[in-house]
Amino acid sequence: MKLSNHRRRGSAAGFSLAELMVVIVIIGLLATLVIPNVISKLGKANVAVVKTDITTIAQGVNEYYLNNNGRFPDSLESLVIEDANGDKILDRDTVPKDPWGNEYVYELNGNSFTVSSYGADGQPGGEGKDRDIDNNMIKNGEV
Repeated sequence: MKLSNHRRRGSAAGFSLAELMVVIVIIGLLATLVIPNVISKLGKANVAVVKTDITTIAQGVNEYYLNNNGRFPDSLESLVIEDANGDKILDRDTVPKDPWGNEYVYELNGNSFTVSSYGADGQPGGEGKDRDIDNNMIKNGEV
């Protein structure tokens, strides 16, 4: 009698093929709705990180300018090197990279400067996630 009880429980255990198919279809539908939203939020988060980093670096460049008698730094690395008092403009060991792993670009333009990210592709120009973002665009509310 124990053997017949065991067989009945064994055959009744688990899910039927129809139940598994329903679960798979539901998971597929949820994935098609959720994944595009997650990807778009990730893109917006990367832009927010770039804006924050560029703003912080630009403020550091301005602070360096004020601390060094109107002389801009030669490179962004100057912002993370200790001065004679042991202070750094940016309290970091290295200059941050953009969310796509690229270096921020620093250019001197006479009496002004530009700090920019070339976007996901790391190349000048582009649209969407490859769009360039710089401190002047942020200041003017273009991004």
